[in-house]
Amino acid sequence: MASCSGCGPGYRSPLDAMKGPREEIVYLPCIYRGTDVLKPDYLATVDVDPKSPTYSQVIHRLPMPNLRDELHHSGWNACSSCFGDASKSRNRLILPSLISSRVYVVDVGTNPRAPKIHKMVEPVDLFWKCGLANPHTSHCLGSGQIMISCMGDPDGNGKGGFVLLDGETFEVIGNWEHPGEAAPFGYDFWYQPRHNVMISTEWGAPKALVNGFNLAHVKEGLYGSSLHVWDWTTHRKLQTLELGEDGAIPLEVRFLHEPSATEGYVGCALKGTVFRFYKTPKGDWAAEKVISVPSKKVEGWMLPEMPSLITDILLSLDDRFLYFSNWLHGDIRQYDISDRRKPRLVGQVFLGGSLVNDGPVRVLEDPENQPQPPPRIIQGKRIPGSPQMLQLSLDGRRLYVTTSLFSGWDKQFYPDMIREGSVMMQIDVDTVNGGLSLNEDFLVDFGKEPDGPVLAHELRYPGGDCTSDIWL
Repeated sequence: MASCSGCGPGYRSPLDAMKGPREEIVYLPCIYRGTDVLKPDYLATVDVDPKSPTYSQVIHRLPMPNLRDELHHSGWNACSSCFGDASKSRNRLILPSLISSRVYVVDVGTNPRAPKIHKMVEPVDLFWKCGLANPHTSHCLGSGQIMISCMGDPDGNGKGGFVLLDGETFEVIGNWEHPGEAAPFGYDFWYQPRHNVMISTEWGAPKALVNGFNLAHVKEGLYGSSLHVWDWTTHRKLQTLELGEDGAIPLEVRFLHEPSATEGYVGCALKGTVFRFYKTPKGDWAAEKVISVPSKKVEGWMLPEMPSLITDILLSLDDRFLYFSNWLHGDIRQYDISDRRKPRLVGQVFLGGSLVNDGPVRVLEDPENQPQPPPRIIQGKRIPGSPQMLQLSLDGRRLYVTTSLFSGWDKQFYPDMIREGSVMMQIDVDTVNGGLSLNEDFLVDFGKEPDGPVLAHELRYPGGDCTSDIWL
């Protein structure tokens, strides 16, 4: 890599990134698919600068040209993996659509506060050139290309393959994996070139999960429970780590940010567990369960036991803290991971969820002996839904959170959020001793959007963040 000072996008190291400027705006996709509003999804720009007159307000909306896309996660055309390349700049946001399988390329460089559409990759390109559909996670590669993990084939069956886009033209190049070597299911991925490895995760078959969650589909084998280990250079699948029942539905995967690290964590939704994956002394990979949030025995809910449903996890840039959201229980947790094998709970905050003490659910038995939380009210608004997507400020002091998971599941578990819209909140983080507290001065109420209540999802900072940047 060229040795230069800040000539390419991003930062030289994760610790350099922690000293980067404070976030002033964030981008987040807003979804109308699955709601009562027949309008296109859009990309919202939100002002998060406390000194600004439009603080905690949506300052721009970029509607997509199509209906029912289900925008979901986003990534960059270039990130810190291209830091040494002065010809690259982080000026395009890659916005895959989980259901329509379209990929939008958004120009965020010309006017960061008012993005515009640069290009559209049509679903037929993914179908015909790659045999893939339902694109999820997008990462830029040090080569300048863009890689997008997919969850299915064009018929809605599970298929965990990867689409490569040209980083300049955004044309579909083809598959990253070899023919016939896609995983049975796809979802998220993270690569670590120093160890020549990529690890991918599994959600489920798109046709099973598209309209909601059915426990019978788990028993029918339509949801995943494995991590896949790939050779980064040859693109061959080396290992499948079967996590078993405790590791069912492994979603977000996060390597430690330190690029020489040989370990990371994955949040497994169904049983509320976090597994640590690591390289063994003999050079292969293994995984062990390191956190378990127990289910609660309940009445007044769809099942007699309510899992926590860990949906999003992330690591601070200094690899000291791990955060995750329990989308059914309604809390966000902060763990000190200084001892990588024994995470220690140091912060917790409840922000809605299915256990609120004035709701229909009564907890009969809780292994953690926690009282049922009161509903969370911010600036007079009762928070519908539950904390879900997380994004941490570069310095680790602010945690932003939105409440929507996926329109089909939102409608099933939190119908009030479909009616009232989701929200964006901000948590203040104690980075010395650990601890989480809600910032009562910050609320973005997506129930008040011009075209009606909307579901806001994943958060991105223009300068990169701890879930989109990978260091080489």
